[in-house]
Amino acid sequence: MRYLVIIERGETSWGAHVPDLPGCIAAAETRQEVTALIKDAIDFHLEGLRERGQPIPPPASEGELIETGAA
Repeated sequence: MRYLVIIERGETSWGAHVPDLPGCIAAAETRQEVTALIKDAIDFHLEGLRERGQPIPPPASEGELIETGAA
């Protein structure tokens, strides 16, 4: 499965979350670290759902970068 991951740069760190998996988040000092951590978080989150017999939410979110001239 492929889930949309939102990665955000903060003032001193990076954060990531998965819209289709509420509560699935990660934070780290670098983009590379947060990317690795969110992959682990997704795996852990899905494993927990399976262990509890809960359904796995299908990936439904989509993203797109939109360019604008108004800056």
